[in-house]
Amino acid sequence: MCSGYKPVKLVPMQSAKTPTVELTPEQIAEFHERGFLSIPNISPPEEVALLRGILGRLFEQKAGWAEGAQFDMVTHDDGDARQALPAIINPVNFAPELRATIFRTNAAAIARQLLGPNVTASFEHAILKPPQYGAATPWHQDEATRVDASFEYEQISIWMPLQEATLQNGCMQYIAGTNKGDVLPHRSPKNDPKIHAIECAGGFDPADATACPLPPGGATIHHGRTLHYAGPNSSDQPRAAYILAFEIPPKPSTRQRDFYWNQGKQTSGLDRKRQWRKRGGIVIEFVRKVRAGMFRHPARVVFEARRAIRALFKRRP
Repeated sequence: MCSGYKPVKLVPMQSAKTPTVELTPEQIAEFHERGFLSIPNISPPEEVALLRGILGRLFEQKAGWAEGAQFDMVTHDDGDARQALPAIINPVNFAPELRATIFRTNAAAIARQLLGPNVTASFEHAILKPPQYGAATPWHQDEATRVDASFEYEQISIWMPLQEATLQNGCMQYIAGTNKGDVLPHRSPKNDPKIHAIECAGGFDPADATACPLPPGGATIHHGRTLHYAGPNSSDQPRAAYILAFEIPPKPSTRQRDFYWNQGKQTSGLDRKRQWRKRGGIVIEFVRKVRAGMFRHPARVVFEARRAIRALFKRRP
């Protein structure tokens, strides 16, 4: 288990634009050494309740489904099967009020402490584990989900539960120190390319995991190469999480890497996304990125341009 919640320096709350937490030097050192950190508070109770309502509504309304932004991570996601691990990519696109939260302000401040002043928001997502049957999130490294391995990535994710996160309902678990290694080989679960998720194919021992239970509004922070997992939800209540990701603008790599496990994906969600882009969604994506400030750094412009070109010419296998 995480050795208790590590207190953070509290700053008097003024507005959603003013950070209310600050990591200590010891916490920053712990993050860089172990690859993850647990803190007890990043969003106040009244905001957590608000977020629970907003994200619950988005899941219920299938927001983003038509553009492939909402999908099930561990099924064929064809609309017929019961969703075991639904996710929404960039829920802020469907609920703009998510931009003005203390959680976002605190997460950005923490990202600057850990990665430096050039850090930018990269993406966000929400994950829901339904009661009794919510599936496990497979062991993986976030960097392994990147399609283009010819860039170097330095990223973190800040994971906040909207209900109490426990072993019974799927709190986060980490393998300490894996942030210092490279990306391990991954694969599609059951070797099925129609499943959206990926899982680490080996090279670690799950028995080495550290579980991090949290209160609602607490957070775990992990590096993009830190191996992590969240168990199934066998409780009687849903367990939702809201995750904000930040990174230093990716730069072209000088080494050869191949994230081959992402190349043959044939999910229904990706099909919906491709069709939406062909209908003009690629323009909407660009406008959203401009609004989010993703083109303020030259390295980010190079990365986004290359990714857009790949999206235009990529075809389903």
